[in-house]
Amino acid sequence: MTDAYANLTAGSYTIMAQERVVFGKPAGEAVVAEAERIGAKRVFVLSTRSLSQLENGPLQRVVKALGQRHVGTFTAIRAHSPREDICAGANQAREARADLLVAVGGGSVIDATKAMQLCLWQNLRTADDLEPYRPGGEAMPGLNPPQDAIRMIAVPTTLSAAEFTSFSGVTDSKTHTKQLYQHRLFAPRIVVLDPGCTMDTPDWLLFCTGIRAVDHAVESYCALTANPATEALSLQGLRLLARALPAIKRNPKDLAPRLEAQFGMWQSITPLASGVPTGASHGIGYVLGGTYGVAHGHTSCVMLPAVLRWNALENAQRQRALSEAMGEPNRPAFELIAELIAAVDQPGNLRAVGIKREAFDDIATRALGYDPVRLNPRKVSSADDVKEILEIAW
Repeated sequence: MTDAYANLTAGSYTIMAQERVVFGKPAGEAVVAEAERIGAKRVFVLSTRSLSQLENGPLQRVVKALGQRHVGTFTAIRAHSPREDICAGANQAREARADLLVAVGGGSVIDATKAMQLCLWQNLRTADDLEPYRPGGEAMPGLNPPQDAIRMIAVPTTLSAAEFTSFSGVTDSKTHTKQLYQHRLFAPRIVVLDPGCTMDTPDWLLFCTGIRAVDHAVESYCALTANPATEALSLQGLRLLARALPAIKRNPKDLAPRLEAQFGMWQSITPLASGVPTGASHGIGYVLGGTYGVAHGHTSCVMLPAVLRWNALENAQRQRALSEAMGEPNRPAFELIAELIAAVDQPGNLRAVGIKREAFDDIATRALGYDPVRLNPRKVSSADDVKEILEIAW
């Protein structure tokens, strides 16, 4: 690099393999229109048991709208996307000769469907078949999907924003470890943001995934590699979410703040999808979720304020922009976010999600193995540093 470039911000911004985001329309109508547009004739739908038990929920409306295009539904995807569920769903989609997958649900459903695409591309049938493709495995970097590789449409029912990334969080049930699989074609080809699809989502799930979206905004803005192309998205996402979540709480039947929250979570995740890393809130959260079974969104509820407080010794000035985006520039960001979490009735500490102090050593050791912890804005040098954060969260 020449001297003229020495003081410039250097990096890259990854553009995902996503064609369209359709918003503010009924999901069934939008999915059918997109299936027609891309010529899909055999559509296989993925979801969860809880959504399958509704009488006229988002899953039922999408299936009904598809009509004869619908060739099957798999609704046995569990939280944190276990490998076994991914393979079972992919096997059924293969038997149905599907040419398009539609994921209706939250982050676990969407992440699982992303990984099902890999199973279908590579003819993987068992949980062990996924092993060579895990993070650090040799097959994934050189993976070349077939030219007619099956893709997916995502219809989210929560605010986790999995539909806007090209990586899939998968749990290895043997080791109880969360693993991130990634390929640019994992990103849903089309995303449908229908605020009506959040109406049947339990309040606790909608709000905790909303805080997860806040975590995306905060950690992407505070990341050491944040840049002018991402910073505005992070702050606007936080601004929208901080306004929309309490509004949903006040008036649950109003679709407008729900759509605003969907825009907020979309903008919040875009910096991460482009290549900006997360920090210790996400990294420690992977342990709390994958190993200790804490709900995906709740990991952010209990960790984000603590991580911000711990990081403030390093980036207090930067955190002031977060406070400004939330409307109170003279107050610490960790306090404002803790108040937002309480305002939507979500757990605010580790005790509230069943984590015991005697687990801190194990959590800290496991957390050091995750990149987000190593990339935290304030350097995490040891398990003792992680335990400091856990004590704040306690």
